[in-house]
Amino acid sequence: MKPGSKYYPLFEHLQHCNQAAVTLTFAEIETLMGCSLPESARRKRNWWSNRDSPSALQAIAWISAGYQIESVDLTQQIVTFKTFQATYHIQQHDGEIIWNADAIKALRNHQGLNQAQFARELGVRRETVSEWENSKYEPDRSKCKLLNMIAKQANFAEPPTDS
Repeated sequence: MKPGSKYYPLFEHLQHCNQAAVTLTFAEIETLMGCSLPESARRKRNWWSNRDSPSALQAIAWISAGYQIESVDLTQQIVTFKTFQATYHIQQHDGEIIWNADAIKALRNHQGLNQAQFARELGVRRETVSEWENSKYEPDRSKCKLLNMIAKQANFAEPPTDS
C-alpha cells in the first residue's frame, strides 16, 4: 500500500488497531480518508469484496493491513473487518521447502503481496507467479533458492499443528 493512495489512511488505521475485528461506519472511513467513498461503495456489495487485484485499491488497503471484510451492511452503512490467518501446510525435504503452488501462494500471502508485487520482488512476470500458483509450472532451482532466502527473511515457517 503506497502512502499516496487515498485509501492509505484506512490501511494505517487498520494496521494499528491490534484488534481481531474492527467495525467502522462509512462516515468514519470517509473521515479517515479525508474524502468521500465512491457511490459504488454505498450501493454495491461487491465493491467491498476481498479481491487481490491491482485495480481494487480499497481491498489492497485492508488486505495489506492483515484484514478481510467479514460483513457489510449497505443499509446501515457499516463494515466489519476481521483479521485473517492463513492456514497452510508446507512440505519440506531435507530441511528445504518444496516450492509447489501452495507454498508459493502461502509465502506471497504471508508477505501481504499481490502477484504483481511478488513477481517484481522475484524478478519475474506476474503471469509466471500465477502459473506457479496454478501448478502449470514450478520454479527453477535458482528461483527456489531465491524463494528460500525470501522465506527466511520474512520469518516464513509452517505454523504449529495440533498433534
